[in-house]
Amino acid sequence: MVTSPRPVSLTGIKPTGVPHVGNYVGAIRPAIALTAHYDAFYFIADYHALTTVRDPAVLDEYTHSVAASWLACGLDPSAVTLYRQSDVPETFELQWVLSCMTAKGLMNRAHAYKAARDRNVDAGVEDLDSGVSMGLFNYPVLMAADILIMAADVVPVGRDQVQHVEYARDIAERFNLAYGSRFALPLPEHVTAEDREESTLPGLDGRKMSKSYDNTIPLFAGRDALRKLVRRMKTDSTPVEEPKDPDSSALFAFYRQFADPEACAALRARMLAGGMGWGEMKDVVFEQLDAVLSGPRERYDALMSDRGELDAILRSGADRARERAHGVLGSVRAAVGIA
Repeated sequence: MVTSPRPVSLTGIKPTGVPHVGNYVGAIRPAIALTAHYDAFYFIADYHALTTVRDPAVLDEYTHSVAASWLACGLDPSAVTLYRQSDVPETFELQWVLSCMTAKGLMNRAHAYKAARDRNVDAGVEDLDSGVSMGLFNYPVLMAADILIMAADVVPVGRDQVQHVEYARDIAERFNLAYGSRFALPLPEHVTAEDREESTLPGLDGRKMSKSYDNTIPLFAGRDALRKLVRRMKTDSTPVEEPKDPDSSALFAFYRQFADPEACAALRARMLAGGMGWGEMKDVVFEQLDAVLSGPRERYDALMSDRGELDAILRSGADRARERAHGVLGSVRAAVGIA
């Protein structure tokens, strides 16, 4: 099996939409920061996206958009491995082996499957499995294969995704119980942000920014579009002359993710002193956001206009990923008795 001089981290990115500013703060920025400490692998989970995306052209667009977004935000393809899930077929052979190790009862407790059944209960649907595909049901096994095929040591996830890493450990332990005397799969650990509130952005309506709420700001919206979206952010009716509480302000929560501590302290002082209206504050937030994102926006636009460069980066990453995957799968095949 291929070894690495540093611990290996694995980050999966599901291409189900154009990335938004909340994705940048909550996932892209912290995941890129891991490259300083790990041999980092990043994969675009295009096969996972098939559970919801059924238009080939849309899937292709989302896949390229995700790759371009991460690269534009600072991911260095010469220092990390960026690849498409579909370009590593070893993953799917391992998935079958792991499926043979996985109890159905474990899958019955998966969050996504239980949520789908709960929706049917709420809707009064008699067949609780209505609308549930085998792709959705087996999703955790494919996720486990994604992790284990790269022998990942750590997997950065939000707290709502911890179960996927726990399932990968459970499934690997079952494999090791059966075949560990011949080859043992490493057991991955999850890594989560210390304070998820600090990495969660409010959306246009004040709730958590999410595609499901339709309250997002696209990461690379043009300057004019970005200004209009920030102008739509929800505020209260506090008069201009009155002090405003930074700690309860969605705008300030937004601003502090993109400004340095000195600028945050200065804005906080202005809000507490009064005399600053929400309109002026929205202009301050917009200018800061645009200053941070204008450079990455140019890089994103350039990458999306030349898909050849993107595809070359993804192919190169796939070659490195397959080299590692080939070693893991060879050991697994030998362990189970398949030459």
